[in-house]
Amino acid sequence: MFGYSEEQIAQFGLTFGVGGFMLFMLFIIGHLAWESKAGKFGTFVLFLGLAFGMVGFVAKYIIQWVMENK
Repeated sequence: MFGYSEEQIAQFGLTFGVGGFMLFMLFIIGHLAWESKAGKFGTFVLFLGLAFGMVGFVAKYIIQWVMENK
């Protein structure tokens, strides 16, 4: 499709598509904290609890980048 292989399209979707979705999820968590008037500690707990899974996804790409650039 448009001169790209299936692997290139999948890699693009995984990096930019999921990355964009993660940013949108952070926006939703922030909006949830704002609407509930959670305060500083409540906002921290919301981000810690709801966004902690994203850390593993980001760490995977950082580890891959470090290992490839040795």
